[in-house]
Amino acid sequence: MRFFALQPLLLAGLVLLLSGLGGCAQHTPGISRLPSTAVTTSPVRNKVLETAQQMLGTPYRPGGSSPRGFDCSGLVSYSYKHAGIKVPRTSSQQYAQSKKLTRRDLQPGDLVFFNINGRKISHVGIYLDHDRFIHAPSSGKSVSIDSLSNPYWNSRYRGAGHYF
Repeated sequence: MRFFALQPLLLAGLVLLLSGLGGCAQHTPGISRLPSTAVTTSPVRNKVLETAQQMLGTPYRPGGSSPRGFDCSGLVSYSYKHAGIKVPRTSSQQYAQSKKLTRRDLQPGDLVFFNINGRKISHVGIYLDHDRFIHAPSSGKSVSIDSLSNPYWNSRYRGAGHYF
């Protein structure tokens, strides 16, 4: 008799479990929500990475540049500001004013830039390690980790830069 009394609870738990799994299926393949293991010898780079990783899960917000919500360049501005580095506010300005690097020379804390929707530079992320970067992707999503090897991001990658 007790089993039948527990059935609604078991069913509710199963529904919660399955709804959580369904949310994962909406993410682009290759996303990792685990913090990076990236550590550098530079305290400034480490502060940028630490700040950005603390924002994992923060919702995307157009024009956002605070823990209440971020857009891509807002996350970069916020993370760099906490490391004592002032960067321009938009991704295109961040790209234009950064010191350019090759993809092969990327180090944790550097910036990676993308062309989304046909604009020259319209998205930016912070490089972590092992081809991974952290960014605020788009409306309805949150700050997360993705891979430069992911076909979506790889085909839109336009360059890298830094302010260190």
